[in-house]
Amino acid sequence: MYDTGVIPAAGAGLRLHPYTGNTAKPLLEIGGKSLLQRNLEIMRDQLGVRRVIIIIGHLGEQIQSAFGDGSELGLQLEYVECLNVEAGLARGLYQIRDRIHGPFPVILGDELYLNTNHERFRHPPTEDYAALCGIKITGDTTLIKRNYAVEIEGSRITALTEKPRMVTNNFLGCGSYVFTPQIFEFIERTPASERSGRVELTDTLDLMARETGGIHAVTLSGGYSNINTPTDYRGATYLYRKTHFHEYRTSLVIPAYEEAASIGHVLEEFSGLVDEIVVADNESADRTAEIARAHGAQVISRGFAGYGEALKAAMDEARGDILILVEADASFSPDDLPKILEYLKDADMVIGTRTTRQMIEQGANMDFFLRWGNVLAAKVLQLLWIGQEPRFTDLGCTYRGIWKDAYAGIRERLHETGPAFSPEMMVEMLRTNGKIIEIPVTYRPRIGGVSKHSRGFTGILRTGLQMLWLIFRRRFGLR
Repeated sequence: MYDTGVIPAAGAGLRLHPYTGNTAKPLLEIGGKSLLQRNLEIMRDQLGVRRVIIIIGHLGEQIQSAFGDGSELGLQLEYVECLNVEAGLARGLYQIRDRIHGPFPVILGDELYLNTNHERFRHPPTEDYAALCGIKITGDTTLIKRNYAVEIEGSRITALTEKPRMVTNNFLGCGSYVFTPQIFEFIERTPASERSGRVELTDTLDLMARETGGIHAVTLSGGYSNINTPTDYRGATYLYRKTHFHEYRTSLVIPAYEEAASIGHVLEEFSGLVDEIVVADNESADRTAEIARAHGAQVISRGFAGYGEALKAAMDEARGDILILVEADASFSPDDLPKILEYLKDADMVIGTRTTRQMIEQGANMDFFLRWGNVLAAKVLQLLWIGQEPRFTDLGCTYRGIWKDAYAGIRERLHETGPAFSPEMMVEMLRTNGKIIEIPVTYRPRIGGVSKHSRGFTGILRTGLQMLWLIFRRRFGLR
């Protein structure tokens, strides 16, 4: 139906810093696939387009390198460099006027659509239209204030307002359109916005709506996000994860050394709650590895330099999309696993805290000194990254969940082999602008033996100093 589609992808995404520091905004990924690829697939699969013009600008060479001529997607891609990105979206579109010879769909390169019905653009309310605009019905007026508002009579749009101060209905304007070549005439005639100093596409469409009466609304369904800020990006990631959460596989990761008394109990408790269990056994002299294998766990058995190295080995081996870290001593409860998974929909890593007094069981290894030492040390980390507004009350809690791709993003930065590995994960997640949520978890008495890292005052102090030194080194670039 449409000979050519257009995707504007020229913006620098300055408000999305630091995510766009070295990455073109349309190449940001949601669910393992870039925004641009998702919208190219909508063009191909729902709109029947085979030729797509991508308007590039900032880091445009990355986009060209990623998609080439489009043959891998079954498309014919052409690239047009926006000569003046600061002039705005409308002026970027105006540059392709000589390449367009009929109605053409446009999808902005920085928007996410999930389970959408863009095929509705192939069946417009009338054949006599100047433009079609995608809209969504929403009760969240803040979204409308951040995008554009429309006034509608029947299917006809009578007015459009960019980032309105007042919202009078629940129609959210989206960045999906079908234009006729008439749009170029109206871009020429649209004055620059007093607010932004640019020719705004919404202003062009408002002028067209008022003069021609030929702009019609196409109501879209499914998930939608216009991604302009880090908050938008995290929200879009949450939207995708929430929608697809049932598809993700979960791996339980357990470091173990001389834990024959407890490992079987831990594996029985978590059995059926995760898709696989990986135990990193540090060449235990007892039956730890044998018991773990008997319970169906995958066991990596070799000499590790310490707790951190064992965890990395197990996480590297794990095949799940989500990694859950837990101790082999039964000090953590599987009852907290659903909480960790729920919060992982909205975070890159969820960490437990053992310092919530009401959740520390009698006999657990968390006396007054250890508890408050953890809190104070965690507040140091929180203060040093105050700009990201984290909230921490525990540096050493192993019980946590992390997305495998988030782990892959910090893997080469993780060097600690001992207990400082726990805060190292937190530090590196902060340094890469990952989102961390801390939640209280039950802390139970361990089964068998004593803690290797918090044995007595001296052991606690030594471990705490190692953790703090790690934090200061990474924050201030010390050797």
